Amino acid sequence: MDGVPARARAYVAGVVLAALLCLRPPAQASTPWWAVLLLAGLYAGCEHVARSRFVGTCYPVLLAGAFLLPPHAAALVALPGALLSPVTRRPTALRRAWRAAQLTLAVWAAARVYGECGGRDAVAGPDFPYALVPAGAAVPAFCLVLALLDGGILTLADRVPARRAWRGLFSRSLAPIAVHGLAGLMMAVLWRSPYGPVAALLVLLPMGVAWWAFAQYHRERAAHQATIRALVQAVDIKDGYTRGHSERVGHASMMIARELGLDDERVETLRFAGILHDVGKLGVPTRLLRKDGPLTPEERRVIELHPEYGHEMVRGIRFLGEARAAVLHHHERLDGSGYPYGLAGGQIPESARVVAVADAFDAMTSTRSYSRARPVAAALEELRRCAGTHFDPRMVGALVRALEHHGWHPAVTSDGTPARPPRPAGTHSRDAHDGVAKKGAP
Repeated sequence: MDGVPARARAYVAGVVLAALLCLRPPAQASTPWWAVLLLAGLYAGCEHVARSRFVGTCYPVLLAGAFLLPPHAAALVALPGALLSPVTRRPTALRRAWRAAQLTLAVWAAARVYGECGGRDAVAGPDFPYALVPAGAAVPAFCLVLALLDGGILTLADRVPARRAWRGLFSRSLAPIAVHGLAGLMMAVLWRSPYGPVAALLVLLPMGVAWWAFAQYHRERAAHQATIRALVQAVDIKDGYTRGHSERVGHASMMIARELGLDDERVETLRFAGILHDVGKLGVPTRLLRKDGPLTPEERRVIELHPEYGHEMVRGIRFLGEARAAVLHHHERLDGSGYPYGLAGGQIPESARVVAVADAFDAMTSTRSYSRARPVAAALEELRRCAGTHFDPRMVGALVRALEHHGWHPAVTSDGTPARPPRPAGTHSRDAHDGVAKKGAP
């Protein structure tokens, strides 16, 4: 929301106004203030801890409020925590108002649906199992409101195309919010039991353990990212002519993996593979990477050692998984003419076949030290021409489909500077994939 457009501010103002209307109690409605204050304080404390440790938000308390309180009272539970939670990006006041209004509307909708389905008194006594039915309706309502509002702000504030803004928001969040809903229902049942509100707090203990585990995972993931970032920055410093290439190959590899229907974990692994595919250049003398004339056969053999250097560097990094094989084999060719081992066909790991296509595509569509960028269509035509000999046709087809859906817009290098002008004709490339790029090149 940095530099929030006027239309997005108007949208936020409209959502805030709708939230304020939801807080108005109906005529002759009573508000159990002690329960509202207790749940609101509990939510505020949990929200502060969760946000400060980057582990999401404490939806069980909000949903317990939806199951225990009238809609206007349940909506009040979200306000203190949302308004006081840590915000790291500006404008902080607008972000807090947006978060508070969004949660207020979502909790109000969940409480309203729960009440309309007859669940208000079902959490007490022998009717408890029936409470699963209205709760099963309230949780999707809560999730739907969040998804609808998030899609709107993505369209207006972040300028995401409308056809993409809402895609997957509801489906991705429904399962985790359903788990929070079960925890909230358990809190509500214990609250109404003879043991009272104190017993309801016990439900948060296993949730706290889960948050702690997730925080540990987040720290480990951040360490992984920092490791990869440091390696890539070292390569970019050494071989400035290809600055930004690694990130673009990682992005293209991720696009191919998604188009192939791979699971999220493998998609992330292939992104790492693309980012790190040239890390072995750290072992190549800088004078060869930046040489202004043709390479001698001996110098080319040294350059062609970089996949093995790279594999040696990353083989001890366990979280990279099959990305390590891609680093070693991304210059192998389907017909066996590649390097370092001359593997052919199915002998080449799938991850390496993905990165090979992504690597060649970015080399052809980027202005490099030795060639001007080709149009995307021309690069894809070249990949199709070499499919079956150099590249796996399945990977080429996946990249073509992915680009048809999402396009390709890397106009500048990673540091935001224009690419360097090409060298004089006759200079050689520094990588084997450039053999493809040079055929028929202007």
